[in-house]
Amino acid sequence: MGTRGVNRGKKASLTVGIDVGGTSIRAAVVDSDGQVLDMTQAPTPQSARALENGLDRAVRELAGRHNIGAVGLAVAGFITSDRTTVRFAPHLPWINAPVGRELGERLGLPVILEHDANAAVWAEHKFGSAAGGRNVVMVAIGTGIGAALLIDGELYRGSHGVAPELGHVQVVPDGRACACGKRGCWERYCSGTALADTAIELLAANPAKSAIMAREVVRDPGSLTGRRVAGAAQDGDRVALEAIADFAHWLGIGFAFVSDIYDPDLIVIAGGVSSSAPLYLDEAREHYAALVTGAGHRPLARIRTTQLGEAAAMIGAAALARAVLTESSG
Repeated sequence: MGTRGVNRGKKASLTVGIDVGGTSIRAAVVDSDGQVLDMTQAPTPQSARALENGLDRAVRELAGRHNIGAVGLAVAGFITSDRTTVRFAPHLPWINAPVGRELGERLGLPVILEHDANAAVWAEHKFGSAAGGRNVVMVAIGTGIGAALLIDGELYRGSHGVAPELGHVQVVPDGRACACGKRGCWERYCSGTALADTAIELLAANPAKSAIMAREVVRDPGSLTGRRVAGAAQDGDRVALEAIADFAHWLGIGFAFVSDIYDPDLIVIAGGVSSSAPLYLDEAREHYAALVTGAGHRPLARIRTTQLGEAAAMIGAAALARAVLTESSG
């Protein structure tokens, strides 16, 4: 892939936001109102060079159809505070990689990096369910838990660009093993993966409660996913309903410690599990109201689900790139 830059016109008001995931690269052209105008998607390459070439191709494809001014990358990993380098991303082949600078030089465009949860909460703040929120916590619940924080309407990244890692707050001493190396992390009890693990534990204790799910687990242990458990709960399966109740309990605990630490006026739930919110959210709110410090004597945060869904990280990354473009041209 060559290094010739992308051609830009005098009024390059559109930006590209790219959600760089472990399985796919999703890139979108986004306007100043947060509307996705065009999109392309490809599998995520497994080497650093191939991944950077894939990002280059995605931007050039979109730039061939639109007038692009800047690029934002939403990355599930630790980003330096200057938003140019990926320190570490567990599902991507980058370690201390100056991706922003190198890709920017190839494209001839400003390129900024952002943690994917930060990008998503920024999009919800500008265009979605976090609009009007002053102090906002996003909890993105999927395979694990990602989190982001707005304080007085501004992204909080911490001193080294890695805050907040709420999913790895220990809630059970010597609890379930976590991929981070610790045990008992919140995401091991409150995520899509955790939902499946809880169901498996319940089935092991009493397989007769759900003969269909028990047979599935014996035949193929990996077949029981959080999505499958949620679907079984909607059908009235007793084990699935118990697993959902346990999930709601841990979510309420999380809401309580989030409120004790940050005292937000708004909590936004995102990620794949958010689509099943009607199954657990009311119960989680009840646990939260009972467990927060000063229960009954303080306002509670409003709790909403994502409005922009899976597009949030792309839209947010594009909006943050637009802000950099505006600053550089001001």
